[in-house]
Amino acid sequence: MTTLLRTPPARSTTPISRWRKAARSESAAFWLFLSPWLIGLVGLTLGPMLYSLYAAFTRWDGVNAPEFIGIQNFRVMFTADPDFWPSFGRTFLYAGARVALGTVLALALAAMVNTRIWGRTFFRTVFFLPSIVTGVPLIVVWLWMFDPTAGILNHLLGRVGIEGPDWLASSTWSIPALVLMSLTATGGAMIIFLAGLQDIPNDLREAATVDGAGWWARFRNVTVPLLSPVILFNVIMGLIGALQIFAEPFIMTGGGPERSTYFFGLYLYNEAFSYSNVGYASALAWVQFLVIVLLTVAVLRLSRRHVHYLGS
Repeated sequence: MTTLLRTPPARSTTPISRWRKAARSESAAFWLFLSPWLIGLVGLTLGPMLYSLYAAFTRWDGVNAPEFIGIQNFRVMFTADPDFWPSFGRTFLYAGARVALGTVLALALAAMVNTRIWGRTFFRTVFFLPSIVTGVPLIVVWLWMFDPTAGILNHLLGRVGIEGPDWLASSTWSIPALVLMSLTATGGAMIIFLAGLQDIPNDLREAATVDGAGWWARFRNVTVPLLSPVILFNVIMGLIGALQIFAEPFIMTGGGPERSTYFFGLYLYNEAFSYSNVGYASALAWVQFLVIVLLTVAVLRLSRRHVHYLGS
């Protein structure tokens, strides 16, 4: 008896091929939509950064061919430039005051609008709106407010019997004036704090209340520790932004009076575009970049003992 051997029918590869075509199509679409960002990253960020790293070791005026001089720019910067250390000092003074006051104010506003007060949605909007207006329009408004004769700040101080200062025309008050202006932009940090406050379980606050803790004890021992990751984030982002301040002193004071607002960003800009020392300015930019990176790493390391993550 013979047995007929039948070969099983070949499986259709149509579903697999269709899946592969769909995967390739999705991959192509992914890279197509991502390409504008990649082109911008490479052409407008990474490319100029790498070239500025090369320019930092050259003598270059931005027009003629750069001349390689090794570490001469850095040697001059740290040992012979009279503006390097003072400009860094002013920048750190401004950044410290801005971040400290801005963080406290943003947290206080977030705690206030997180309570069940009447019109809290309105107040959230009012506190956040000024952070949307940035750049030259905001600077022009504050120039009018800081006017020693017609400004609203000195007018309000005069109503309570206080003679207002010259603000931007005074070497004593120029940095406090810029710090006061920077507090306008605390709305963004306030929203982040508000999200963090709403993420804290109410059970923990209620347990602290049952134990007899008042509002300040609950805020200090429950809210602040659980909010510490958000505080860390706002502090780091605030430092990065404050250490790069440029537009405000450039437009409002030009670095004066008596170079009291001659911050590092303005100093770098003048070296590049006013004095045509593009190579030297590139070296300054990389020093600023490394300082911000090292400061960020230091803050992250110091925060290990003070930052508490919920559930960890």
